[in-house]
Formats: sequence, C-alpha cells, structure tokens
Amino acid sequence: MAVLDELVDRTEDGMTVFELRAAVEVDIDDLERALSTLKQDDLIVVESDHTETVIKPDERVVPEIPTDEDDEQSISEWLRERLPF
Repeated sequence: MAVLDELVDRTEDGMTVFELRAAVEVDIDDLERALSTLKQDDLIVVESDHTETVIKPDERVVPEIPTDEDDEQSISEWLRERLPF
C-alpha cells in the first residue's frame, strides 16, 4: 500500500520508478513485485514517452477531496471501503 499511497499523493505528475523507490525506501525487487501486482489489479497506469516512464494511480483509486477535516482518510482506508478484499 505504501507504493499506491505515494502515487496518490502525486496523482497529477505521477512518479518514475526511481522516485518511487526513494519515496517508499524498498529494494528494487520488492518495488517491482508491488508495481506488478498493482498493474495486474488495474490500480495503476503506466505512461511512456521517448524520455521516461511515469506511473500514475488509476483515477478510480484516487479519493475525492474531503469536504471536512473529520472526513479525511488514508488511501488504504478508502480502498478497503470500496474494493472487495
């Protein structure tokens, strides 16, 4: 969930693999497994151009902006409420 949390925090710009690795502080093998699982579950979108590959969260996993401070919740809590685990 740490990988998805970081991606949701950077929804607009997305993150490269290097940025993700630095943000979640995991080794490259663990990050690769996490990204593979998220991709298989259609929770991330991978965009490539000629210079870099950027990973973004799928728009359906990005929570709406809370209207009240009491309504704030983590992406993990939001996902648990919406996806059947």
